[in-house]
Amino acid sequence: MSNNPINIQDAYNEWSQTYDSDKNATRDLDQVVIRRVLGEFRFESIIEIGCGSGKNTVFLSQLGGRVSAFDFSEGMLTKAKEKLGKIPNVIFSVADITKPWPCAEQSANLVTCNLVLEHVEELSVVFSEAARTLVNGGWFFICELHPFRQYQGIVANYYNGDQIIQIPAFVHHISDFLGVAQKSSFVLKQLQEWWREKDQGKPPRLVSFLFEKTVK
Repeated sequence: MSNNPINIQDAYNEWSQTYDSDKNATRDLDQVVIRRVLGEFRFESIIEIGCGSGKNTVFLSQLGGRVSAFDFSEGMLTKAKEKLGKIPNVIFSVADITKPWPCAEQSANLVTCNLVLEHVEELSVVFSEAARTLVNGGWFFICELHPFRQYQGIVANYYNGDQIIQIPAFVHHISDFLGVAQKSSFVLKQLQEWWREKDQGKPPRLVSFLFEKTVK
């Protein structure tokens, strides 16, 4: 296991080469979760923050009239574009979600964020930008590694040769999500915890939130 600290962006650029083919139960469960929560709905405009290699982008392109998908890892975006670049209603771009997003105010009906916020220290910036870019009544969907897993020391990781590279992460308690959401004019519509069948008897693997932006 690597004991040397690694930059988060560098880590995902490196991991992009094997991300889609690696065994990853958390990634696979996340794909199930977003489909179960949002699969029955349709949206005029979607912002996907932290799209990675595009594991959920095809699904979102089927739900939305247009999808703005961005990530701060150029390696991940390159993979996404190679696979999905011909989908006409998806635009990929490089962006750091901890800074102002390249989106107009009230330009989206749905913002999605999957397996991203464990790498963001301050949640308030992300929630503030989600509130800015969503229309009133728009939805903010989040799916993250459950903090119970984080309490056990589990973080996103991948192999580089025979080394396990652990990506720096920050623990966010469920109350942290709820508190910052309330301050950003969101109300909670749904909170769910998720296991794989093989996870039964263990702490939940993922937690998902569905927030609605309220009119100030």
